[in-house]
Amino acid sequence: MLQVNFGTTNFKNMSIEDLKIIDHISIDLEGNTVLTISDHLEWDEDNEHLVLLQEKINVYLSFIESGQLYEEYPNTNGRKIIINLIARYVPNQDGNSFINLIQQGLKSAGYGFAFSVLSV
Repeated sequence: MLQVNFGTTNFKNMSIEDLKIIDHISIDLEGNTVLTISDHLEWDEDNEHLVLLQEKINVYLSFIESGQLYEEYPNTNGRKIIINLIARYVPNQDGNSFINLIQQGLKSAGYGFAFSVLSV
């Protein structure tokens, strides 16, 4: 079972590197279930960041598709699911291409995707 930070503001436990935690789950104003990934890493030339991001997204998809999301949070059942990636740094060219692929893949699987960069 994965640990989940549901509606928490405990950002210390949120990390793209921790594959045992769903960083944040919430219900948005439109009634969608939003699973947020907190990405604090810089985009590197070796694309190790992309590998970590892919692994984290796979963890989220497993959490959804295994039914654990609905078991732990029955009020999410029947709602549209959006995976929300919040990055600290603006992606490089490879990062942008990867984010576009993620968006297309999630859309074809029936999920929404949102991406934003925090301004710090």
